[in-house]
Amino acid sequence: MLTPSPRGDVSAAVLEALRTGAAPAAIRASDASGEDDLHLALWVLFELSYRGFEDVDERREWDPDLIAVRRSLEDAFEAELRDRCTPTPVGDDVATAIFAMCEADDGPSLATYVHRHATHEQVEQLLAIRSVYHLKEQDPTAWVVPRLGAGPKAALLELQFDEYGNGDPNRLHHHLFAKGMEAAGLDPKYGAYVDQAPAEALAQNNVMSMFGLQRRLRGAALGHLAAFEATSSLPSRRMAQGLERLDFPPEMVGYYTEHVEADAVHEQLAARTICGALLDDDPHLREDVLLGASVCLDLENRLAGRLLEEWAA
Repeated sequence: MLTPSPRGDVSAAVLEALRTGAAPAAIRASDASGEDDLHLALWVLFELSYRGFEDVDERREWDPDLIAVRRSLEDAFEAELRDRCTPTPVGDDVATAIFAMCEADDGPSLATYVHRHATHEQVEQLLAIRSVYHLKEQDPTAWVVPRLGAGPKAALLELQFDEYGNGDPNRLHHHLFAKGMEAAGLDPKYGAYVDQAPAEALAQNNVMSMFGLQRRLRGAALGHLAAFEATSSLPSRRMAQGLERLDFPPEMVGYYTEHVEADAVHEQLAARTICGALLDDDPHLREDVLLGASVCLDLENRLAGRLLEEWAA
């Protein structure tokens, strides 16, 4: 994957530093020309810890000047999320609280729109945008594994083993999505559609990397995972039915049908066993767990609102 196109002064400065090997100029989050600029810059810096870029020296991942830029952008993003998404605690049981938050969420639904109304072109756009996440799937959460005690670690690895195909590379969920993309005539290469992803989609990806890469945010990472899984099974069914309505190939439909049953199990595992075991070890992380769940719902609603407004225009 090559570096993407800049979207403003901050992302341009970051990309220039990466491509040339030079030290970045003094960059602050307040210098960003908007969310697209900030989130692209942050996504690029996070991507150095995943598969990197063909036109960037791999040693730049640990460049202290770039890490300083990333910290500045992360701090601004985290402050925004904490200001907007801090939830009201509900009861004592964390799983009950997460499920109540998901049940109470009344944001717009992309899956419902795809099920009933979307055109083939709109679904192709959605799949391209989603590919920025789906072609890495559980990788951001994998950063959390070595930061956990035995109980939550074992539970998280049980879930991830399923996400990673139970040892079969052909059953990895991100591989299934790539095969579906290819069958649908879309580019299955990792990162192929970053330039098409709006700020709201990049923010969804960035928050998972930010939570996963910082040990202090491990509670938020697992709360995000729990809300993600708890809001996946029924939307996956609706997505599959919408794709069938529009005659998408069975490989693409199959990706979503795979998640209908799996995520019905995963939501219980993530909320009750993983988050429950985490709080048994670290009860002070309860607020961060609920923050992560709230952020997951908020960012999905923001992306859905953006796309549905665009499609209605």
